[in-house]
Amino acid sequence: MNPAAPTLSLDDVGCVLAGRTVVRGLDLELRRGEVLGLLGVNGAGKSTTLRMIAGVLAPSGGRVRVGGEDLYERPELARRRIGYLPEVPPLHAELTPVEFLAFCARLRGLARGAVAAAVERAIERCELGEVRRRPIAALSKGFRQRVGLAQAIVHEPELIVLDEPASGLDPVQALKLRGLVRGLGEEHAVVLSTHVLPDVAACCDRVAILHRGELRHSGPVDAGAEAALRVGVARALHVVDWQSLGAVATAEAIDAHHWRLRLQSGIAVEAFARAAVERGFGLRELRIEDGSLERTFLAIAAADLPEQAA
Repeated sequence: MNPAAPTLSLDDVGCVLAGRTVVRGLDLELRRGEVLGLLGVNGAGKSTTLRMIAGVLAPSGGRVRVGGEDLYERPELARRRIGYLPEVPPLHAELTPVEFLAFCARLRGLARGAVAAAVERAIERCELGEVRRRPIAALSKGFRQRVGLAQAIVHEPELIVLDEPASGLDPVQALKLRGLVRGLGEEHAVVLSTHVLPDVAACCDRVAILHRGELRHSGPVDAGAEAALRVGVARALHVVDWQSLGAVATAEAIDAHHWRLRLQSGIAVEAFARAAVERGFGLRELRIEDGSLERTFLAIAAADLPEQAA
């Protein structure tokens, strides 16, 4: 491994499936300490790209490198250096989280004496302590997603690849999962695939937007104070309730349970959402309503609409 090389690099990567080009000419780089949001509408090529990055699908062209080494010349790198969470976690429902994570740790090549400590670290980081001995089949959707995330990090990989990890979760569960992803990004390189703008705003340092299998935009996430948030809550609130959080610059009521908010400069969407949950506002909806990221995404997604309709 070359320590100066990016954790992940894609060089002119493409994929053809059943005679159809799904991904073409993809160039990306990612280093430790970064979270990259892979954004796109359904069918943009995100899951195919993640499968190539994770080493479970060979590209039809180009090269995928992990730490400067070609993933398909050295396929064993995927087992040791990459943690992968597909959209539907491949869990063994009859096992407990402890049993399942120990099994995954051994699959990833951890020495027998290191397995127990690795499992404990993963359980602590993913906040699974209260369900560690329960059958996975009996766990909620949120806890099952956390188990899926734990199996992706149990071997402390350099690169973590996550496909729609917050899919199907309620706002509180999604908020907690985003916090976990943000924390992982401090020590690992993380690729997060999603079509949900708040996921990118809350978790990511950079964003890459795919459309029809091509990279149409790549750059830093810009979801600061100028972006408006549309927020739905269970309680009927007043402007003074939002102002009491200290994170909100302006609050405009749409109706009794829906608001348009702008955050104070430097306040992350994740920090605002956590404060709203802790205050018991009953957060039901949270999405970016405008801002440069949303404008860029919508412009790219709408660019080929007449052609698609034809």
